[in-house]
Amino acid sequence: MDENRVREALDRHWAASDASDFDAEHAIYHDDALLEYPQSGERIRGRHNIQASRAAQPNTKRFRVRRIIGAGDLWLTEFILDYDGRPSFTVSVMEFRDGKVARETQYFADPFEPGPSRAQWVERMG
Repeated sequence: MDENRVREALDRHWAASDASDFDAEHAIYHDDALLEYPQSGERIRGRHNIQASRAAQPNTKRFRVRRIIGAGDLWLTEFILDYDGRPSFTVSVMEFRDGKVARETQYFADPFEPGPSRAQWVERMG
């Protein structure tokens, strides 16, 4: 799969994620895909289980992609995942096999205030 097709598939995936279109969102995954959340120690095996676990979440979610970078079979997406109005800064690492995601790892970070020791150098982001 060429990189343009991977990028198009990722764009469709994140747009479907933002629209809560669970079927379209999970079309990018292999049937035997593996999803890991290292911070909570969770691993979910299989596209159907990944989709079911996400569909079961009661939160209102919005996705705002900041950037997608990658080459070959390894792609990273940096995005802001908004859970019920609260942002979580997120990185998704996707490993592709034969044009579909075989493994994904997601890392989450909560916002925090800048430390006063660096205030003179800080420029607030919007």
